Amino acid sequence: MTRADELADALEGVRARIALACDKAGRDPAEITLIAVTKTRPASDVRLLAGLGVTDVGENRDQEAGAKAAECRDLPLTWHFVGRLQTNKVKSVLRYASVVHSVDRPRLVTALSAEAVERPEPVRCLVQVSLDPPEADGRGGARAEDVPALAEAIAQAPGLELGGVMAVAPLGEDPGPAFARLAELAAAIRADHPEARIVSAGMSGDLDEAIACGATHVRIGTALLGGRRAIVG
Repeated sequence: MTRADELADALEGVRARIALACDKAGRDPAEITLIAVTKTRPASDVRLLAGLGVTDVGENRDQEAGAKAAECRDLPLTWHFVGRLQTNKVKSVLRYASVVHSVDRPRLVTALSAEAVERPEPVRCLVQVSLDPPEADGRGGARAEDVPALAEAIAQAPGLELGGVMAVAPLGEDPGPAFARLAELAAAIRADHPEARIVSAGMSGDLDEAIACGATHVRIGTALLGGRRAIVG
């Protein structure tokens, strides 16, 4: 089986899972944006996925993502940065990414705005929400009580556009209740910012629960591309 065949089969399987989850939730699969998270995978995989109709690609490591995006600059893709973002990497990330999912602190809003004002189109930013217990060594994100102020800061920042929220389910816990909390926060943000409709939640292992709780964007790596490969650097 060729790599193209592998990816076509995997994509069909992921789309079937999305359709089934939407059916159970009474939702339209057209509401769901599939982001192919291609970390550790080569640009050739991105090209194959684009040929299969994938339009959104996610990366979490700037050094790898920048080179890959440059190789694929001829493709009609939207690049999403989904990993933790250091302020000194903002300029590099905004060379290719038009959506940043991991905005978790005011200082990052300031850094993104300073670079985004130089672009012809605004950068869409999502507030990353921590769903981990307060005592946990979590996976990043703003605490729930800090989310409204951070969303407002993005909405007011020149060059930025508030897109909504993003989260990762807590390790070792049922993702359903965590995603339900995210849905409540997302609704509260939309009450003040109706345009902020994105709920980026759900990965290979929990996309079904995320869709049941209102996810609009799912970030799929392993189920689509296989296990991650070791990278150098």
